[in-house]
Formats: sequence, structure tokens, C-alpha cells
Amino acid sequence: MARELVYTGFMSLDGIVDSPGDVTEGHRSGGWVVRTPFVPEAFSLKADELAETSAVMFGRRSYDLFAPVWPSSEDHAAYKELPKYVVSGSLTEQELVADWGPIAILRSAEDVAELKRGDGGAIFIHGSAELARRLSEADLIDRYNLLVFPVLLGAGKSVFSRADRDQQNLALRESAGYSNGVTKLVYDVVR
Repeated sequence: MARELVYTGFMSLDGIVDSPGDVTEGHRSGGWVVRTPFVPEAFSLKADELAETSAVMFGRRSYDLFAPVWPSSEDHAAYKELPKYVVSGSLTEQELVADWGPIAILRSAEDVAELKRGDGGAIFIHGSAELARRLSEADLIDRYNLLVFPVLLGAGKSVFSRADRDQQNLALRESAGYSNGVTKLVYDVVR
């Protein structure tokens, strides 16, 4: 049985996933998650995910942002010893952080497909909008775990391609709404 590949992320109502905590992408609306009133139960999905995560995956840019912070973050301590995969055509072994458990570099969508065919549990993609979009176009994403925030940004990166393509159907696995307007949506990709 193939491993499940799950994209998990914070998303605006208009589908933007970048700059949830700051302005690193350069558009004026960065930091939109922290400006939404905090309701603990709205983030319970993150704890649920951790229980089923067997590995994490990043694109190069997200790896470069997370690698200096997550290894020493108490909020992310449970990820430290999990296998990590970085999909990059340019990252070298010498650029990998040394204090963050096992890390492997994958070079292509074909490498990701090969990893999925192996044994093990779910692999979660964090951040990495461009990677998730490429893997979705290659029909490698199996599930979307989304926390949709009640904001419209108009600019930024989306996980979803705007290219004309065959329809891809999703099946709602779970949903919930919270008092701060955040909605949890968990979709399985229908094949």
C-alpha cells in the first residue's frame, strides 16, 4: 500500500497560503494568521496531524525558512527525530542542518512518487506552496488538511494551479467551524 502524501496549511478564503505569520513574500497582507483572534480549538488539527505524521516534506524555500527555527522550537520538538525530505534541485548535503534528525534530499516528482511507493505512514508537506502545486499536478497529493482563515488577500501564492486541467474531485473527510471564523476542511483526493 502506498504512503499517503498530505498537504497541510493555513489558507485565506481566496486560496493564498504564503506569509501567514510575516511579510516574507513581499505583499502587504503578510501576517494574516496572527491578526485572526486566537481560538485554541481552531488549531487542534495540528495536534491531530502530529499523531499520524511519519515524515515531513518541504520545498527548498520552506526548508530554508524552517530549518534555522524548528530544530530548537518547543512547539515543533516532536518533529525533530522524524524523517524529513527536502525536494530541491539545488540544495546540497553540506547545506543541511546538523541538529534536526534525518534529512534526505529528493530531486524530482519522480523521487517523491518512489518514496510514496515505499513502506511507512503519512508524509506531511508543510508550507511549500510551489512544491505542493507541482506534486498536485503530478497527481501525487492524496489529502488536503486546510485551516481556512476569514480573510481575502488578493495577492500571494496558492497551492492550487490556475492552469486549465482535468477536473480533480475531492471528498470531504472532515470539517468544523470555529468562533473566530476559521474553518477546518480535510479533503481526500478522489482517484
